[in-house]
Amino acid sequence: MAASTLLSAWGPLRPGVPGLCRCRQPRGLWAHAWRLPEPAGSGRSVAAVTGPGISGTDRYCLELLRKRDYEGYLCSLLLPAESRSSAFALRAFNVELAQVKDSVSEKTIGLMRMQFWKKTVDDIYCDSPPHQPVAIELWKAVKRHNLTKRWLMKIIDEREKNLDDKAYRNIQELENYAENTQSSLLYLTLEILGIKDLHADHAASHIGKAQGIVTCLRATPYHGSRRRVFLPMDICMLHGVSQEDFLRKSQDKNVRDVVYDMASQAHLHLKHARSFHKSVPVKAFPAFLQTVALEDYLKKIQQVDFDIFHPSLQQKNTLLPLSLYIQSWRKRY
Repeated sequence: MAASTLLSAWGPLRPGVPGLCRCRQPRGLWAHAWRLPEPAGSGRSVAAVTGPGISGTDRYCLELLRKRDYEGYLCSLLLPAESRSSAFALRAFNVELAQVKDSVSEKTIGLMRMQFWKKTVDDIYCDSPPHQPVAIELWKAVKRHNLTKRWLMKIIDEREKNLDDKAYRNIQELENYAENTQSSLLYLTLEILGIKDLHADHAASHIGKAQGIVTCLRATPYHGSRRRVFLPMDICMLHGVSQEDFLRKSQDKNVRDVVYDMASQAHLHLKHARSFHKSVPVKAFPAFLQTVALEDYLKKIQQVDFDIFHPSLQQKNTLLPLSLYIQSWRKRY
């Protein structure tokens, strides 16, 4: 997948190209944006969205998301009130699974934890969840929305396969992983919103794949610090790039071309997802707010000429809460 073949999908990608700057945000929305919580560490974010009647297990999920998946936390806050706690539970479940790989020293221990979650899901559908905060909240969500067990199991199975420290053989393998994890998460979110629509499912599939590719790119500096590289081998081979090039943080053009190809594929998935915009029910749009963060990263990496190790890419976007609120207000994704 050479860079040139994807040029038509994204257009010129070097910094300074007109037409890619953000639109000026409506001033009237600044008055509402302050209500969104601050990043982890502020201490006020959970208090801002929890009431006196919130349960301890619900608060646990909120706090876990705020610390480990801040973007997902913000997106969940903008869901309808009746769907919010279930979305927190679902994303907390995803965080629990996602952090297994980095929190264990041996694959065997990771497999044991995955087996715990498989049994937990089985027990949830038998109305006997274990006394674990995320499990209890997930059980409530399943009961409330009749969530499909297959999607939950797919997330666990795919995370389990991914416990091996191996690079993806090709971009399709990465996309399959993203489909079974990130897209499955979106299918469940749509169920929480009461949406059963083929066009929404198609959009969710593409957004999930874009999320998987962007997550792989964003995590590359972190993985490199631990002497690991997971970028697709076919794209690296196409440009004559070795894993060692990423480990030593090379800024050579061929390394940037690898990043360019992956970013272009993520952008293409976002473009496909938005092609269903007129057919997707408006009620489904809140499930797709993560496109704001995805597009923000893709624009940033373009601005630094696809230098994946540029310090600016590791900085939090302090305007993300406002951008999410505006996108929600506009009813777009």
